[in-house]
Amino acid sequence: MTDFDIIPSIWIINGKCVRLKRGDFATEEVISNNPLEIAQAFEDHGIKWLHLVDLDGARRGEPKNYHILEAIAGYTNLIVDFTGGISTDGDLLKCFEYGAKTITAASVAASYPERFAQWMVTYGREKIILAADTNPEHMKIKTRGWLKKTEIDLFDHIEYFYERGLKYLKVSDVTRDGVLEGPNFALYEKIVEKYPKIHLAASGGVRNIDDFKRLKDLGVTAVVFGRAFYEGLITLKDLDIFISENK
Repeated sequence: MTDFDIIPSIWIINGKCVRLKRGDFATEEVISNNPLEIAQAFEDHGIKWLHLVDLDGARRGEPKNYHILEAIAGYTNLIVDFTGGISTDGDLLKCFEYGAKTITAASVAASYPERFAQWMVTYGREKIILAADTNPEHMKIKTRGWLKKTEIDLFDHIEYFYERGLKYLKVSDVTRDGVLEGPNFALYEKIVEKYPKIHLAASGGVRNIDDFKRLKDLGVTAVVFGRAFYEGLITLKDLDIFISENK
């Protein structure tokens, strides 16, 4: 990763690109039947990374949309980070086989922390990203596509893996995801202060390019965005300008 990466997300249900509000599957709205076309448009405008979310996999605890991963990895040069239901070494190897350069995992890290920690050793901490998603009202980790609340404290969770060499972390405030209310800047600032060596990606609530700039100023090293782009609040031209100004 560079000093600050802007990472669009494509969320997949049944092979289609969708958007949700606060991770609620009842709010599902199909954006496109052609995720590859969207990915190629991002690549054409200077985007290097893509966060590909297999929502079917997240719900069932096993990846499903490998064919979308294979298509995007095969027909673009994007660095694809894949997430959604990865829980075994077999899942992980299959993701890499189909073209993922990195994987992001949440549920397995909460349920089987030793396994996730071992993945960082076995496959390299450059390839294994921890997703720590929470509702700030209680600061407990949420898993299985945010359908399940655990009793694991967010900072205890990060600390466990930080002590074992964690390098890349993505944190979502699930109450802000898909509702365009702005990122939880206070939460990200606290994480950056507590773990200055972690490469932190902020996810959820992004409204515009100004949010990118503010997150960068806080010391966050990446931002994951979706709805703001799909609703036209961030355009491909905006991405062109931001990327050219931040080379």
